[in-house]
Amino acid sequence: MSPIPDDPFLAFWSERRICTLASPRPDGSIHQVPVGATYDPGRRLVRVIADGASFKARNLAARPGTRVSVSQVEGARWSTLEGTATVTRDPEAVAEAVRLYTGRYRAPRPNPGRVAIEIAVTRELGNVRPGPARD
Repeated sequence: MSPIPDDPFLAFWSERRICTLASPRPDGSIHQVPVGATYDPGRRLVRVIADGASFKARNLAARPGTRVSVSQVEGARWSTLEGTATVTRDPEAVAEAVRLYTGRYRAPRPNPGRVAIEIAVTRELGNVRPGPARD
């Protein structure tokens, strides 16, 4: 497991905590499910591993670029990352998502149908937010 960063925002997104992924269904209603998510601040990218046959993966794969949000909460502290989602089956991208998931949570069970949902972050909300840019 990686050491927890000094930055409160990055620490919040590194500590073991269940998240929720919210995405629109084709009828416009919201599909919200618990997920394990990792955040890569250098790439401003959230990764979620999923079974390719799951509704969330099929729904987002059918509509690349769909706007989604990933949230987590602990007591009164919360953070939401919004962005556009794509689903990839690329073995290297999935392996990287699994590696990061393992660092934050634990090693997932083997799944040959696994995909990675990648969310390009465009907005941060909440009372746990990134601080000013530092050198």
